[in-house]
Amino acid sequence: MKNRYEKIWRKVQKPARYTGGEYNEVVKDKSCVDVRFAFGFPDTYEIGMSNLGIKILYGVLNSLDYVWCERVFAPLEDMAEQLRANNMDLYALESGDSLKEFDFVGFSLQYELSYTNVLYMLDLAGIDFLSKDRGEDSPLIIGGGPCAYNPEPFADFFDIICIGEGEETLPEIMALYREHKRNDIGYKKREFLTECAKIEGVYVPQLYDAIYKDDGKIKSFSPKYNGVPAKIKKRIVKNFDESYFPVKPVVPNIETVHDRITVETFRGCIRGCRFCQAGFVYRPVREKSSEKINELVKETYKNTGYNEVSLASLSISDYTELYQLVNNLTEWTDKCKVNISLPSMRIDMFSQELLNKTSSVRQSTLTFAPEAGSQRMRDVINKNLSEQDILNTVNIAFESGKNNIKLYFMIGLPHETDDDIVEIANLAKKVVDCWHTNKNAKRNRGLTVTISVACFVPKCFTPFSFHGQNSHEELIRKQHLLKDAIALLPSSTAKKINYNYHDATLSMLEAVFARGDRRLSQVLIEAYSMGACFDSWDDKFNFSAWQKAFEKCGIDMREYCERTYEYGDIFPWEFIDTGVSKQFLINEHKKAYESKISDNCREKCAGCGISQSMSMGGVCGTCFTE
Repeated sequence: MKNRYEKIWRKVQKPARYTGGEYNEVVKDKSCVDVRFAFGFPDTYEIGMSNLGIKILYGVLNSLDYVWCERVFAPLEDMAEQLRANNMDLYALESGDSLKEFDFVGFSLQYELSYTNVLYMLDLAGIDFLSKDRGEDSPLIIGGGPCAYNPEPFADFFDIICIGEGEETLPEIMALYREHKRNDIGYKKREFLTECAKIEGVYVPQLYDAIYKDDGKIKSFSPKYNGVPAKIKKRIVKNFDESYFPVKPVVPNIETVHDRITVETFRGCIRGCRFCQAGFVYRPVREKSSEKINELVKETYKNTGYNEVSLASLSISDYTELYQLVNNLTEWTDKCKVNISLPSMRIDMFSQELLNKTSSVRQSTLTFAPEAGSQRMRDVINKNLSEQDILNTVNIAFESGKNNIKLYFMIGLPHETDDDIVEIANLAKKVVDCWHTNKNAKRNRGLTVTISVACFVPKCFTPFSFHGQNSHEELIRKQHLLKDAIALLPSSTAKKINYNYHDATLSMLEAVFARGDRRLSQVLIEAYSMGACFDSWDDKFNFSAWQKAFEKCGIDMREYCERTYEYGDIFPWEFIDTGVSKQFLINEHKKAYESKISDNCREKCAGCGISQSMSMGGVCGTCFTE
């Protein structure tokens, strides 16, 4: 019973993170289900409860009458101390049962710097880190999410890793497990995992061997046994319009990062920005109809009472029914005082009409992502965005009374020069100039232009995966170069510009694990043992622990983040088939050298291979309409 935890809830901050009992939570009789699944998010409750993927999969699994899916999040230090002091295991919110009592413990891996939190949660639950050390009665540890496209750095911890979209994969795994548990011969973990590996989109790391060259690159990667697939094909939901959506999500008892309805308008992207992993691994594009989305949002509003709707996608302005959808929504959202948010609007497709409709309830900062300051660099990364597009859009914003503009950029991109860095400052100046020179601008308040600059991290399955990251020293030099360039602008301009940049050390570590292989599992264990945890939090990041861990394991982190791959090299993730061919990525990589852009998928099929590989028909980017 959960009441045994009441004595420790009184001693921690925000105990509602750990109590469960929220509106719309799913509670079942555990004696009436065959499979119990603890869905873990390796970060705090407030962050995890804002994640749409968890809401979807929680609902999908609980829609099966023989499965009970519960939730568990990474507790903060005060709660962890109480669990340890009272000899209590980390538990699931719905039942209060220890994670050791579940058949499966799953983790959604959204960010490379969350990996030590997985170990933290397993540690608090009393579950062995390495899959080879866990016995027949131990829960099966299953992982998925965006980071699973390179699962090798954490492969030794997981029994099963889902590649791609899990709405259909997880129910198939649950059905197979139930069948094996009911088998008169008796359940054998190895037999189940071997059968599980035959499900499309399922990777069982212990069934594969990796052999390395002297230079640290992969020599070979192959299955250990006959019948185990050599390639793992990513799983996709082909009919996205009919895919599951949680219209009755759990409503938290405390404020979270995003207290709102989030609905996907479509998956995939037609653009092909060469740095963007999501733009390649989430292909092909699949849309939900505007009528379906309106219906889902209205039903979710009735079940939650949220006063904001976020229309999510990689690029909302590429949704073919956007204006129709916004019109349908505003017919009732305006009356209910529900705000509509478009969080990923392309700057070249912004309009006064959309601004008026989506700002009818609440004003907000406008955020856009030019990514690079110079036209040359925007062509290198295939952004397909001109400076005039940017300035036209900010003028529309100023004429509508907007006075806060946020622009996202990257530094450290392939083929970048110092002049490209300085052009970020110059572009910010031109935005400020528009504020002063636009005769129709509404200047009721002062202007703030925020430029937020991330360090480029080479990600798998992108044209830039061949490139190494800039050295740590070079990234810092470029950050200071941009700071100096802003300081050299006229003081009346510079004071209107806020400059934020990411920690280059965090970005370096992110690149290590984005490009890493199985040898990093031991580094993760060592770093955690030395205090590394909640690494994505600036106030908790302990780089000293990481340095000592790499040194103890005899691994140079620069070899991973700065390494350049030749076209013939084997990537650590090459056994995964995303449907986009390696030759296509090579072709795009070559075009970047020449600053050549590629058309978006609706204008011209680039032949990435996704339609044929995923048996979608049509061409990538238009297969949902053909």
